[in-house]
Amino acid sequence: MNSRHDNPGGAAPRRSLLDEVTAHEATLERLKSVEDAYERFVPRQFLQLMGFEDIREVRLGDQVEQSMTILFADIRDFTNLSESISPQENFNFLNSYLSQMQPAIAANGGVIDKYVGDAILALFPASADDALRGAVSILNQLDIYNAGRHRAGYVPIRIGIGVNSGTVMLGTVGSASRMDVTVIGDAVNLAARLERITREWDVSLIISEHTLLSLNDPAPFGIRMIDRRQVRGKQEIQSIYEVFDADPPSLRAAKRKSRTLFETALACFHLGYAADSRVMFEECLARAPDDRPARLYFERCGSIGAHGGSDIIRPWADEYCTGVERIDAEHCSLLAAANALIEKLLANRRENIGAAMAALGDGLDAHFAAEEAIMDEAGYPLLLEHAREHRRLRLSYQQFAARVGNASDDYRYLAFACQCIVADWLIDHAQKSDRVLAAFLQRKAAATT
Repeated sequence: MNSRHDNPGGAAPRRSLLDEVTAHEATLERLKSVEDAYERFVPRQFLQLMGFEDIREVRLGDQVEQSMTILFADIRDFTNLSESISPQENFNFLNSYLSQMQPAIAANGGVIDKYVGDAILALFPASADDALRGAVSILNQLDIYNAGRHRAGYVPIRIGIGVNSGTVMLGTVGSASRMDVTVIGDAVNLAARLERITREWDVSLIISEHTLLSLNDPAPFGIRMIDRRQVRGKQEIQSIYEVFDADPPSLRAAKRKSRTLFETALACFHLGYAADSRVMFEECLARAPDDRPARLYFERCGSIGAHGGSDIIRPWADEYCTGVERIDAEHCSLLAAANALIEKLLANRRENIGAAMAALGDGLDAHFAAEEAIMDEAGYPLLLEHAREHRRLRLSYQQFAARVGNASDDYRYLAFACQCIVADWLIDHAQKSDRVLAAFLQRKAAATT
């Protein structure tokens, strides 16, 4: 029995040191459990991209600008599928499908920003190569998932994936009482629009030219140009590419073998050489009867004239200006040189072609070096990402120059390729990456005056 001195005034006995340690450990365990629960809604990687380690640090309006690759995946005909099953079956199906796709994204360095119904919006901050590997992995995982659905008596599902690279804003939106973390920007919108275009061409994976030029090494991937068009909601013409690595092995091999023929036929189609284009697409189909884009082009060839396609010469326009006089002047000069080369190629004039190629290449190198010096001197935070775009264009141009030197490719294909590789790139780069740079330089100049 305790004495009065041991428990004066009948007060509750003091907890032992062991009890206090146990209570502290229980508190830590509860906090860890709460933190784990929060991470299901706001991934830690997303917070780290914004520069935070703790979700309690995040405030409404916090934002950060970054270059990354965006993946948008959506189920085909989901509305019809969902109308044929109960709400409970809908939730079961979605959770089953999404839980299969998430590991393929995470294993390739991706972070899921959000699920929008049956759609997935994922971010790949490290490299465009990660995004392509993730997209192919998703499609391969879908084959496994569909095999399980078939065994269970369900119809297989198809998805489309659009991938685009660019500068985005990561941040918080909403109100003080209800906010969300998300990514916004033109690059996100284009990824979603590319996914819709997969339905038009009946393919699974489409990437933008921005993603193609952001790849550290495109060689391991099966990539071919599939269209050059004005995407809905965009002013500028976009070059669009199919990635066919998740196709059945025989079709994948056939597309690789016929890639140059397909892209030459595509160039002739856009330039208005319908008869030549139709013959080439027919040969593509002879090699790969299941090549759906080749079949669609073959059918479309009958609806265009024998010649007189789109004008691929694009002169400089005021809307391409960034606001930095030196950069704009050099862009204008480079575009003029690219157009002159395109006209020479289109007319199949081979005289002095090597000198014209070298002059344009030297001009690009000089411009990139000057622009990177400006970025370095100004302490531009996106210098590495911007310079990577320059390096990819250099490599693409060197590869293109080698093909021109071999003189084995169709002159119409070479002219079309020059337009896509150099002229389109210059215009798009000026309107996107260089405008971001110009805005930074203008803000810095304003802050020092």
